Amino acid sequence: MAKSYDELTIQDNFIFQKIMRNKRICKQTLERLLNIDIKDISYPEEEKTIDVRLDSKSIRMDVYVNDDKGAIYNIEMQTSKDMEELVKRTRYYQALIDIDLLEKGQDYENLNNTFIIFICTFEVFSGKLHKYTFRNLCMENHGIELEDGTTKMFLSTKGEADDIAGPLKIFLDYMDGHAPADDFTKEIDSEVVVAKNREEWRREYMTLALEIEKEKKKAVEERNFAAAIEMLKDNLPVEKVAKYTSLTIDQIKEIGKKNALL
Repeated sequence: MAKSYDELTIQDNFIFQKIMRNKRICKQTLERLLNIDIKDISYPEEEKTIDVRLDSKSIRMDVYVNDDKGAIYNIEMQTSKDMEELVKRTRYYQALIDIDLLEKGQDYENLNNTFIIFICTFEVFSGKLHKYTFRNLCMENHGIELEDGTTKMFLSTKGEADDIAGPLKIFLDYMDGHAPADDFTKEIDSEVVVAKNREEWRREYMTLALEIEKEKKKAVEERNFAAAIEMLKDNLPVEKVAKYTSLTIDQIKEIGKKNALL
């Protein structure tokens, strides 16, 4: 069951992306995460969705911005601990971002620099670091970087090592549920309070939560239907199929007739 709107925190993507619509906060967040200075950022679309082909899996970028030099930044909060899935997701994101840029007329040599950044509320890569930055290096000579303009970064709010500067540590601690400890995190916290009182966002979240629940139920139903077909192929009695899939007898009979299994 989805959280109620009142239970949401900065760790929840819905609130996180709303807060990051504040240009000042988003810019300062990027500067802390990457330890760089950014003159300005812009939001190319209100809600960036990349859907390259009708038969491909589209992605909706939670926070997708450009800086004044054209670099692209995608930032997401991650609470799932499936690192294998998250790592592969960065690969897929990168591929779709590049295809999206090329379809808009970019030449290969002019592809934008990209940063895919996941802020994780758990320990990542079985290590104690707060920050893991990945670029393409030569395996035979680590001093040679491919310089293809791509960066993937995983930040952990559970890091223990002394590997980051104080401002970033304060930011990650806040993202981990600690009280705000400097002016910037206090500003974010104030924005969270404002967000929790925005009735239009509350309604938007409730609608989104209902849609997510519908999709979950649909996915479970599809798995049950597929399982029922396999069981009927193995000549299991309809009653047993119903027990294992939570489908009704009538549903199973209908599935069996449609697939010429009964």
